[in-house]
Amino acid sequence: MLSYRHSFHAGNHADVLKHIVLLRIIRALQQKEKGFFYLDTHAGVGRYSLNTYEAEKTAEYQDGVARLWQRDDLPPEVADYLAQVKKLNYGVLLKHYPGSPLIAANLLRAQDRALFTELHPSDFPLLRNNFKTVENVTCKRDNGYQQLKAVLPPKERRGLVLIDPPYELKEDYDLVVQAIEEGYKRFATGTYAIWYPVVLRQHVKRIVRGLEQSGIRKILQIELALRPDSDQRGMTASGMIVINPPWTLEGEMKAILPYLSKTLVPENTGSWKVEWITPE
Repeated sequence: MLSYRHSFHAGNHADVLKHIVLLRIIRALQQKEKGFFYLDTHAGVGRYSLNTYEAEKTAEYQDGVARLWQRDDLPPEVADYLAQVKKLNYGVLLKHYPGSPLIAANLLRAQDRALFTELHPSDFPLLRNNFKTVENVTCKRDNGYQQLKAVLPPKERRGLVLIDPPYELKEDYDLVVQAIEEGYKRFATGTYAIWYPVVLRQHVKRIVRGLEQSGIRKILQIELALRPDSDQRGMTASGMIVINPPWTLEGEMKAILPYLSKTLVPENTGSWKVEWITPE
């Protein structure tokens, strides 16, 4: 079990990886003028203060985005990501961090639209308030997994679904696969991005095995580890599984991950991988 209330973990190494991947997919979708639909199934609140009790208790951002904050050797794709973080901060101090909904909302064009869902009773009002003035964003308090049945296929026939659950229950590892299967039946040409933590490797293998058995093709796995797998408590790595990734994503991440591994894991205990679970 992993308790992943995001306010405790905003800006950590997993967020860096997740949000770079998210940004690269959205940038690829923007290569066409036609609008796209973005669904964030577990949206959280959308933005986070790094000066709160929760953030300061763990200070995980210090080993994540803070390691990139003032570097002058950023690859272009990493610089693009950091620019999204800097939009929320003024001056040289890192005080705030954008969640995936805010990163996506800041990139939406007039022809694009987004749905952010969040079930947590404390987080949803904050999410709704953060986006109440954004015309092409809808916030909904509901079960995020069920949205893949309810809103797909989108009218745009182009889109990205981000599935980023807290994995507080072991069932989440199976629910993710079930949700993907439901969504894919309705919207086989969409891009699906699943974030996962590596706490126990066997749980990640359950997701991978379930996707392999689904018959879905073109599934790319991207992972960044701080240290080798362990049976001790704590997240050793995180990753993104992307179905129907843009053709550019594999090459971009193979170019970026050596830099991220070196920069975020200066102890040289980390590793990374980009590999196909199922090819096209």
